[in-house]
Amino acid sequence: MSYPPAERADTVDELHGRRVADPYRWLEDPADPRTESWSKSQDELARAWLEELPGRAETGERLRSLLSAGSVSAPVWRAGRAFFTRRDPGQEFPVLYLRESDGSERPLLDVTTIDPSGLTTLDSWSPSLEGERLAYQISVGGDEESLLYVLDVTTGEQLEGPIDRCRYSSISWLPGGAEFFYVRRLPPEAVPDGEEQFHRRVWRHLIGRHPDDDELIHGDGLDHTFYYGTGVSRDGRWLLVGGSPGTAPRDSVWIADLTTGGELRQIVDISADVEVSAWVERDGRLYVLTTLGADRWRLCVADPEEPEPQNWTELIPEEPDSVLEAVRWFDDGTDDPKLVVLRNRHAVSELTLHDPVTGERTADVPLPGTGQITALTTLDEDTDGDADRLWIGWTDFATPPCVHVYSRAEGRTRIAERAPGAVDLPEVHTSQVTYTSKDGTAVRMFVLAPAREPDHPRPAMLTGYGGFSLSMEPGYSTIALSWVAAGGVWAEPSLRGGGEEGQQWHRAGMRESKQNVFDDFHAAAEHLIETGWTTPGQLAITGGSNGGLLVGAALTQRPELYRAVVCSAPLLDMVRYEKFLLGRTWNDEYGTAEDPEELDWLLSYSPYHAVTEGTAYPAVLLTVYESDTRVDPNHARKMCAALQHATSSDPAQRPVLLRRETEVGHSARSVSRTVGLATDQIAFLAEATGLPLA
Repeated sequence: MSYPPAERADTVDELHGRRVADPYRWLEDPADPRTESWSKSQDELARAWLEELPGRAETGERLRSLLSAGSVSAPVWRAGRAFFTRRDPGQEFPVLYLRESDGSERPLLDVTTIDPSGLTTLDSWSPSLEGERLAYQISVGGDEESLLYVLDVTTGEQLEGPIDRCRYSSISWLPGGAEFFYVRRLPPEAVPDGEEQFHRRVWRHLIGRHPDDDELIHGDGLDHTFYYGTGVSRDGRWLLVGGSPGTAPRDSVWIADLTTGGELRQIVDISADVEVSAWVERDGRLYVLTTLGADRWRLCVADPEEPEPQNWTELIPEEPDSVLEAVRWFDDGTDDPKLVVLRNRHAVSELTLHDPVTGERTADVPLPGTGQITALTTLDEDTDGDADRLWIGWTDFATPPCVHVYSRAEGRTRIAERAPGAVDLPEVHTSQVTYTSKDGTAVRMFVLAPAREPDHPRPAMLTGYGGFSLSMEPGYSTIALSWVAAGGVWAEPSLRGGGEEGQQWHRAGMRESKQNVFDDFHAAAEHLIETGWTTPGQLAITGGSNGGLLVGAALTQRPELYRAVVCSAPLLDMVRYEKFLLGRTWNDEYGTAEDPEELDWLLSYSPYHAVTEGTAYPAVLLTVYESDTRVDPNHARKMCAALQHATSSDPAQRPVLLRRETEVGHSARSVSRTVGLATDQIAFLAEATGLPLA
């Protein structure tokens, strides 16, 4: 097997006195005829290789079987109506349903009806307080552009839309359902070239009014990378606006009394370097979930008319070994309301009830096991005595998304609705182990295997993320279950850079400390080898997006440690990542090449720049999505060319391949495309590590 030729140009940038080579700069342009020809040749090479891999049919069938379990979400209650999603066996996407107070159900929104091609996805939805109208957002072909529509829930009539440029917009309804606050970008012609994906503003929209005539509420004069979220108190009096520059872990928060003119008053500024989530609850108090003085978050309360931090009173303090994630109001109609508090203890969800006046913990909410709470909902008004109930969205490694209900009167939790499809799950033993990273830090890791203890070295798949304070929690994974069903081991460590252990854990894996994430990952691999689960010749690694950066750094830093790599939608050129798509919104996480010190951080691990000729690299499958509007596919193209040129490995044994998809993006995809991608990934890694799939 030979690789398609790729010209190595003598392109060198002088950056802060450093010469930085970029021989495949031309691959950044997808319209360049050389890029088009090279990409087509890579498609042919990858398809020819992947289609011949053994066990593909069996893997695809196993994945389809596991996905046939479907899913169901916890209901969102509006005036006795329940809104929820369910995906039945055979469906490509979840369908949004409405359950009336009499128990009758009907589908409300099905994207496959809107677009039978399977290219349209439902990005988000929000019913009005009265349950009579529904705002929803869809996107096409993976672009995540989120066109906004409004639907009459009773008649099905479309009342509004499409309103464009609503990507990542929250929807905050005012009482009555005639108006809502939302977020929309300025039109392209109103912003500088190259900044079309930025310049968001908060608007107030009246149903029936042209969106170009909406009232501008907030955003002028602030950094063009600001993201915003909105919230309105249930009585319609208070508007809360939160914002941050890009993905930076520091928030600004504003509040306005809509009964007195609605002028926004700043509560917290990003200069405080803290994260804040604030809302006005049904008792009329301002609730503030914050990292101010609490690395693992705490809950404070205040009078919304005096909302500044000096007026906050701590209600629920920080705990030393768990992360406070969410709080919900729980009024069961007995004049004894509670707060439901969700904590993440070492990546595992816990629920407790607290007195809203004193903050005192009054009860533990039993949960089904070691898993992840995906949603918490309560009734917005008492319906046939159901105010006693708390609905819990739930999943774990072996449980498809389902719903449990907790009753305060009974003090117990029971299953309310299982995922709709029957599925034959493989026997899986799950454990959470602790290992030591390079600098002595203790790191936890989930291990799924066919056996309780290592009995002999097995092919292993190690995955991770380690960034943006995102926690990797237990969840139903068809890839993990398929791998274990074939006899392999699957592992997921809670790397620094994530949020599993609080904001300090996140900061210990970002900017100048990014190498800690890679060290944690290498140490996880070494732990699996030292404890007898696997060997370097049987160890595969996989990651996507920021996780793609992770495995890109892993394969260039320790090529001898890993046998095979799947690197999906990755960031790999860390010198130029800010120049493409949403890249500049991530420079608080990684650093910027505009600063000489920060350029040194980036070059110290940038995978594309770390590729070294004559190195025996692992087998590598780069998977990218041409409609990705977050991470530019040029990262994978350049890395593929660099690795194919540099590797001394036999391409027949350790190939470097690029798998491309069109009309799909960084996020949601149909079940069919999910199966297709996962089949190629599993078969590639299984063939390299010796895992029999058939």
